[in-house]
Amino acid sequence: MADKDGDYCTICGGVVPSGNDIKRIDVDGKAVGINQLDFILGEVKKLNLSSAVEIKEEIIKRTSALNYIPSKKKDVYAESLFKEYLKL
Repeated sequence: MADKDGDYCTICGGVVPSGNDIKRIDVDGKAVGINQLDFILGEVKKLNLSSAVEIKEEIIKRTSALNYIPSKKKDVYAESLFKEYLKL
């Protein structure tokens, strides 16, 4: 049996990324690592969107491009990501 190096995602089985580009946020009571979160939120902020719905949609769209978001948890992720956005 081969040894596995690194941490593996309990959802998708992939290697969990680590490093300075990963920020952990609370999603539904669990710490979740989001790749490129600061960059994503900064780019959305530049759009000067006024509606919370629009902001959440844009954050989810951009976050989904770089991270796995379970479809059943999309709304929960959107809320958690929006909370991070409001801290900017």
